[in-house]
Amino acid sequence: MLGFNVTTQSFSYDNRPVVPLYNMPFSQWWFHGHLGYPPHDNDIVEFPAGGSTNLQISCDKGYTDYYASAPGGDIRDKNSDLTCPGQPTSAIHANDASDAAGCALGIAYKSDFNDVQPEDFVIFSVIHTCPWYLNNNFQVPADMPACPNGKCICGFFWIHNPDSGGEQMYMNGFQCSITGNTGNKPIGKPGLPRQCGADSASGHEASPSNCTVGPKNPFYWDQTERNNMFEGLYDAPTYSQRYDFPDGAQPNLFQDATIGGTPASSPSPSPANANAAPSVSPSPAAASSSPAAVSPSPAAASPSPAAASSSPAAASPSPAAASSSSAPAPASSSSSTAAASSTRKCKANPGGSRKKRNAVKRHLKNRLAHDAHDSL
Repeated sequence: MLGFNVTTQSFSYDNRPVVPLYNMPFSQWWFHGHLGYPPHDNDIVEFPAGGSTNLQISCDKGYTDYYASAPGGDIRDKNSDLTCPGQPTSAIHANDASDAAGCALGIAYKSDFNDVQPEDFVIFSVIHTCPWYLNNNFQVPADMPACPNGKCICGFFWIHNPDSGGEQMYMNGFQCSITGNTGNKPIGKPGLPRQCGADSASGHEASPSNCTVGPKNPFYWDQTERNNMFEGLYDAPTYSQRYDFPDGAQPNLFQDATIGGTPASSPSPSPANANAAPSVSPSPAAASSSPAAVSPSPAAASPSPAAASSSPAAASPSPAAASSSSAPAPASSSSSTAAASSTRKCKANPGGSRKKRNAVKRHLKNRLAHDAHDSL
């Protein structure tokens, strides 16, 4: 994984992989600003087409199988499969597994981190309960095509519910490959995810005709540049049924994205966005299975989840995903668009505005009571 060995001393600010990203320029949030800290060429997470790969996601590398490179050493809890054992659940902005908002894995069919652009990523696997558990078994769609030169670039993505702390997103890049019974059909042209599922908190009713069907890009949100989603700070986009991301391997990847049967466009993220989250907080990070990795990066302050690819080396507190078990994986880890054209939310019901105000009040109350979260 990019930045697997970044520590609190690597940058002039805390830019460990587990630190959240918010209100940042593109150079800092893209790949967590870790392009200068790449993994070893041979550290590649394998995803078997039609199979699955386990990734460990934790608040501290010491809780994972990569404890050897953690500053605090082995602090694993053999009796717990929680992301942050012994820590308050506010560390992952959730009250229980059903409140975890969901994590996603994206893939870009390019073999060099520096060649990848935001619109190149396509989400191929989602776990709705992520990052509640340490071990996360990501399902891989059948017939996924093989990677050029035996290597693709993958990304770990997570945006939490606004239950506590500041609004942020998480993104970490790692090297990957598709193995096994690969297919020959390429993934179709992706589109922007659109809110189309019911959401009782904000009052949005389900609107299936508004769903983006087929391959979808990740969410890029709450930064100062190149956002592709423009939801408000108390209505964060999540990798859930609200945006037609089913649990598991993502369907319909081998067609171009459509909306109501019409081809969907996938514009590049916008150059700027006024939405900025004013607070920070620790949470999990993804680390993929394989030994060794290092990388520099500018971005983010305050610990929280991130993806760390398999590789032994230095550490940092907050969740990190390490790929292990389940599947043969020796790993190591345009143009701008306007808010209206990118998300198009469903109509709210008549009581929606009142529910929204209540949701904001609850959020602010939780936020004020969130001091313990920032001490992780």
